[in-house]
Amino acid sequence: MRKFRLPVSGILIGLLNGLFGAGGGIIAVTAFQKMGMSDKSSHATAVAVMLFLSAVSGFLYWYHGQVSLQDILPYLPGGIAGALFGGWLLPKIPDFWLKKIFSLFILYAAVRLFFK
Repeated sequence: MRKFRLPVSGILIGLLNGLFGAGGGIIAVTAFQKMGMSDKSSHATAVAVMLFLSAVSGFLYWYHGQVSLQDILPYLPGGIAGALFGGWLLPKIPDFWLKKIFSLFILYAAVRLFFK
């Protein structure tokens, strides 16, 4: 059963990322923590995985005409700046607060989805 955990987790994370964007990251962080990674390592690894999954998903949405480069370009500078700041900030946040912040984001996403 253990040898199937990684491929199944990868498929689930990729599927959720393709459908919901960051939704795959929530599953990725949880899966990495269940596999024994520290909180910071699981968040950092999930972000690294999301980079590639988001690039593939974004390309496919563009390829199928569901998004244009004009739609994407205004968000790139802020996204890059936020990614650099987040990468700098993550090692400085204590694990206790990282868990609390992550939980708040999950709760916010759930409430937002519930009221849509």
